[in-house]
Amino acid sequence: MKETKFSQMSMEDKIVTFVIYAFLTLITLVILYPIVYVVSASFSEPQAVISGRVKLFPVDFTLRGYEAVFQNGKLINGFLNSIFYVAVSLVLNLTMTMLCAYPLSRKEFTARGWVSLFFVFTMYFSGGMVPSYILVNKLHLLNTRWAMIIPTAMSTYNMIICRTYIMNNIPDDLYEAGQIDGCTPFRYMLQVIVPLSKSILAVLLLYYGVAKWNDYYNAMIYLYKDNLMPLTMVMREILILGEVDMTKVSNADAVAKLQGMSELLKYATIVVASLPVVMLYPAIQKHLVKGVMVGAVKG
Repeated sequence: MKETKFSQMSMEDKIVTFVIYAFLTLITLVILYPIVYVVSASFSEPQAVISGRVKLFPVDFTLRGYEAVFQNGKLINGFLNSIFYVAVSLVLNLTMTMLCAYPLSRKEFTARGWVSLFFVFTMYFSGGMVPSYILVNKLHLLNTRWAMIIPTAMSTYNMIICRTYIMNNIPDDLYEAGQIDGCTPFRYMLQVIVPLSKSILAVLLLYYGVAKWNDYYNAMIYLYKDNLMPLTMVMREILILGEVDMTKVSNADAVAKLQGMSELLKYATIVVASLPVVMLYPAIQKHLVKGVMVGAVKG
């Protein structure tokens, strides 16, 4: 019988390995249980949810919660708005990040140290909420879709990660070879740097995409029209402000049904809102680990 690595360990190492795996398994279960509970509650009857009968698996399986979600016009509109904001923002975010990171990675750019300092300065000091609001208002972006896109066009943190990746993983010999062939710097960036930076671009796509999908702060400050609200703001109304008003319902059974549907709608909304992000991870998984590790040192 072929010996495994575990069988070749000493007794002390086996005990330590067992404890580590047991601890990691426990942590995994603690993390997974709330997710499983939310999914199970979204497929359960409203009365089972509010009575606390849902523990691990759905009770009295039903799709009423999801029917309510997809029949809610505000939720559908918020979902479409969020998709629009994420799609347009990602194009702008990745373009701005690459256009900034590539010049700052070139050694012949003698002023890159000072320029980088200006970018890093913004990570520690900002104008604050009121000056930002005044700026957006003066640019006539207030209460428009661009208020959700332009103020977050680039993250300095992500730009530094991208710059470090280019400096450490793409040799200068390629640039010299491109110059000999008559390649311009812009063409070199498009045809050499971008194709060789798929790993870090996948990481940035995840960082920017998740941040924009979960963004509600900018919408809360800059948007007032309901038809422009992203899904996060609609969820905020459902999860925080969507409690049942007892004074407007006289029948006890009706109150219970409304409370149950309100709870069911919350869980179903959470599941629907989380699906795009959950689906994004497997799509870029093969690039994620490599890009994160290589761009982790930001020097």
